[in-house]
Amino acid sequence: MSAAPRAHDLVLWGATGFTGRLVAEYLVRALERNPGPRLALGGRNLEKLTRVRANLAQEVPAAAQLPLVIAEGRSAAELEVLVRNARVVVSTVGPFSLHGRELVAACAKHGTHYCDITGEVAFIRQMIDAHHAAAELSGARIVHCCGFDSIPSDLGVLMLQQHLQKSQGHPCPEVRFVLTHSRGGVSGGTLASGLNFLEESQKDPTLRRLVSEPYGLVGAGVRGPDGRDQRGVRWDGALGGWTGPFVMAGVNSQVVRRSNALMGHAYGKEFRYSEVVGFSSGPAGWLQAAGLSAATVGFFAVASSRVGRALLRPLLPKPGAGPSVATRERGSFSVKLFGLAEAGNADSVVAVGEVRGKSDPGYSETAKMLGESALCLWRKDAGAVSHGGVLTPAAALGMPLLARLQEAGMTFEVRSLQAKS
Repeated sequence: MSAAPRAHDLVLWGATGFTGRLVAEYLVRALERNPGPRLALGGRNLEKLTRVRANLAQEVPAAAQLPLVIAEGRSAAELEVLVRNARVVVSTVGPFSLHGRELVAACAKHGTHYCDITGEVAFIRQMIDAHHAAAELSGARIVHCCGFDSIPSDLGVLMLQQHLQKSQGHPCPEVRFVLTHSRGGVSGGTLASGLNFLEESQKDPTLRRLVSEPYGLVGAGVRGPDGRDQRGVRWDGALGGWTGPFVMAGVNSQVVRRSNALMGHAYGKEFRYSEVVGFSSGPAGWLQAAGLSAATVGFFAVASSRVGRALLRPLLPKPGAGPSVATRERGSFSVKLFGLAEAGNADSVVAVGEVRGKSDPGYSETAKMLGESALCLWRKDAGAVSHGGVLTPAAALGMPLLARLQEAGMTFEVRSLQAKS
């Protein structure tokens, strides 16, 4: 990054959207406690930005002085002006495949760090292909997936593997992620991104193949021990319960595998990773897993057709809408990560990691994760990879980000077990 002065340390792009407003509130409160970076709110509409700033100032009076940055989201020239005046750009504007390309390109060109909450695998792959080399050259650290997609997965695996490296002298060859509890709303923006991808993949079938390729974010044609994500009901011996498909496994698993590659295969070249939703061991658990599997398959079957998407859109939350404060505060999530000493052997669990959040994972916890990622980038905190490029949360920000999230109220814990003989 150029040493020349820049007007803003952090620019929150998309501050008028529902998630953007939550990130703005999180950052304003964080900076009230620990002043430092100069924050600006960015978007396309001055009137809406002014209203967001006024609402923030009711809670934190100093927010009334926040600068406002106006730009047209698809104007490369206007975005370059925004980017040249920022050290870190924080984006909540999705679908990113529609609204994120020009912004990432400008950041990579001008050495401006960037983080977002996308879970769009095809978009991330396209940004790697188009801008990784330029970002390496400029020093820009482009970090996608800094929300519930995919920080619990990415940092959870990093935590567990570093624990085993220290306690046993080597990482484990397989980690299984199990979502054991989740309570919260579904983001309208996330659903819009998913529907947009299905629409684009009908026009370009290579996009669908890319998402189904387990190592698509590592590189074209890369092969490894992992196959496709679980689709049906399975018994999991490590959990001791039934499991069903996890809709976010498609992006999270690819991010974890890219982290491993970026860090020089710190988890091993034959490392295996998978994600599922966990249920109890009895008949009720099987029925819940089967219901989830049927609902997941049914939703994507309907959403994969033009007519189906037209029927679904009026029924789904609109982008920019979201749950109330009370609803978000009632939310929470819990994840377990099982580290296996022998790949494929559920009896060889040697460590269990847990990641927990105290509020709605897709909104309040995501705002926290994105906000802390931005502050890490501003502070020049780094994980195993300190140079520029299109990176992942674990590789770029690693344990410093994990520590910041613990201070902010998230739980990251790991304990060793004795593998069964």
